[in-house]
Amino acid sequence: MPFQAMILAAGQGTRLRPLTNSIPKALVKVGSKTMFDHVAQKLLKSGAQRLVVNVHHLGGQIVDHIKQHYSGQPIYISFETESLLETGGGLKKAAHLMIPDLPVLVHNVDVLSDISFTKLAAFHKKNRALATLAVRNRNTKRYFLFNDQWQLRGWTNKETDETKLVHNQPETLHEMAFSGIHFIDPILFDLFPDANRFSMVDFYLQVCSQHKIVGFDHTTGQWTDIGKPEQLEEASRLLNHKR
Repeated sequence: MPFQAMILAAGQGTRLRPLTNSIPKALVKVGSKTMFDHVAQKLLKSGAQRLVVNVHHLGGQIVDHIKQHYSGQPIYISFETESLLETGGGLKKAAHLMIPDLPVLVHNVDVLSDISFTKLAAFHKKNRALATLAVRNRNTKRYFLFNDQWQLRGWTNKETDETKLVHNQPETLHEMAFSGIHFIDPILFDLFPDANRFSMVDFYLQVCSQHKIVGFDHTTGQWTDIGKPEQLEEASRLLNHKR
């Protein structure tokens, strides 16, 4: 299925300091390539017809990197110069740069995995979902809650004991951790709130009672995020495993 992609690269990378004091998180290297290169090259190889990248912290370095290494590639930049807009706001601001009516694969720049974008897209199309969230069974503080049909029904934070449910009727719910990768139907843009800054997690919880938001389980595959310096070692192990 044809698709385009958005790489979320505007974060300040505070947990990766001091590495990110002088370079943006997207340009921190994992092995021989930057985080951005790992994600962008996989997306382009998988057939993404356009990449849109949002930038903020030291964003000029990312722009220069793209100009130097991706000349002629369909990559567009969305600048969040004044302030960070969170995941939802960043996607909303970048909407005008996207190909109309083409599904969007949204990917955090600091996530590496062996997930098949082709299988994710096919799962999304088969379920006729507004959004498909890549999730896995792993230990974390926050979880999405899905019913037996893999439809989103809520969210919980184990650290604060906060839980948000969107349905009152009793049903079995399964805790799954979000992987920072989601596939969305372009209709979703018409449902965005008026606010310029908002979280996609909050947005999904607001719309999932009226629209189909589903989970795509890729627990059996490899995955890591690179939020802390020690996680760079884990990412390197993942790359060695893939080789």
